Amino acid sequence: MKANTFFSTTSLAAIAAAAFVIGSVSAASAADPVVADPDALVDYSGTVSVLTKFGLQQLSPFFVDVAKEYEKLHPGVKVELIQESDDSVKGKTKALVASNSLPDVYFTWTGSWGENFVRGNRAVDLTQVIGPDTEWGKTLATAAVSAFQYNGKLYGIPLYLDAKFMGYNKSLFEKAGVAVPETFEDLLGACAALKKSGVTPISFGNKEGWPGVHYAGQLLAYNVPHATLEKDFVPATAEFADPGYVVSLTQFKQLIDECSDGSGTNGSSYASALQQFSNGKSAMYYQEIIEFDQATAEGALKREDFGFFQLPVPKDAKGDPKAVEGAPEGYMISSASKNIPLAIDFMRFVTSAENGRDLSAPPYGQPSATVGGYSADAMNPAVVDGLKVIADASYLMPWLDTANPPRVASAWLSGLQALIGGSMTPEEVMERVKEAADSSK
Repeated sequence: MKANTFFSTTSLAAIAAAAFVIGSVSAASAADPVVADPDALVDYSGTVSVLTKFGLQQLSPFFVDVAKEYEKLHPGVKVELIQESDDSVKGKTKALVASNSLPDVYFTWTGSWGENFVRGNRAVDLTQVIGPDTEWGKTLATAAVSAFQYNGKLYGIPLYLDAKFMGYNKSLFEKAGVAVPETFEDLLGACAALKKSGVTPISFGNKEGWPGVHYAGQLLAYNVPHATLEKDFVPATAEFADPGYVVSLTQFKQLIDECSDGSGTNGSSYASALQQFSNGKSAMYYQEIIEFDQATAEGALKREDFGFFQLPVPKDAKGDPKAVEGAPEGYMISSASKNIPLAIDFMRFVTSAENGRDLSAPPYGQPSATVGGYSADAMNPAVVDGLKVIADASYLMPWLDTANPPRVASAWLSGLQALIGGSMTPEEVMERVKEAADSSK
């Protein structure tokens, strides 16, 4: 669920506005459902437009290079890239949907975010070309493909796997006499010791709103039963009544107050937090596995000093201790595309094993969803170990701002910022979420 070298930001209001526009695509002008034909011939001519989430300086060369290689193979084709960042892609998608001008291929998250495109007939049904028994489907991780399943049909092309982990600076831990915490309570104790050693325990920036959602999501997976979470993701059955919700938000507030800069984090960007960690000014930083290579690409933190652990489970947690916050991310084909077979063929090329190995290795470090799409010898060892944790996870807890419908996602985003700032209690945040869920039924 990243201004300088890392990412350009959008405001919480812009993100919420984008969610509402995407959430109302069914009310906009959209074509009838479109199903991909597995036997369709590819016309290698014209332009295929692609909206990526690879706008970071470190990541953008991947799609640029892939596009050049594809154009060499097919001289009659021009690949037009629209490269956005993790945050700016939301606003860009909003604008494209509002003007009915989605490109042939566009980035999507799983959950409610992707479902909105399906509900609005904006995405091509890819079941017959990417299903588990198809030639292409057999080259992709089945679980990653199924994450884009809606109403029993497949609509997304997974590009990489993603999950959230606590990165830490081994040298700063050693200096403070701190061991890797085994419980949430141990983590709070470690924060106290790290503060005494003169460093910020956890760098955290929540200006964009969604970084806090990731902490909350992992804690919810620990404190709320899996079945209850899944029920509450659906407006028709959502109740948000389990006591684990308030417990999780109470723990989240405690973590922010005791381990970071507290309410001030609402004024700091996600990028500044990563920079602080990379420069050795903080001991920990809660990050996605796709950011492991970024954390050690520049600055004082070297790869050999980088470690990671899963956010520890609180004592007496009632949920799933083996759940991990994360989800695959990928792309959909626009149902309005004038050359759907070409768009599909381009994405087949993007998800080839060779390109997957490039994507998984430094400097990109994005674990490919392609079978055989990575070589452990060429990858950051931490990324390899992180993939093992993902493989062993009992459940991937989706990002709250993409798993929930737009009004509920907005309530989580604004509610958590208010909780951090001290203007709302955990109970009040959950009341706001419940109200949003009721209005979404």
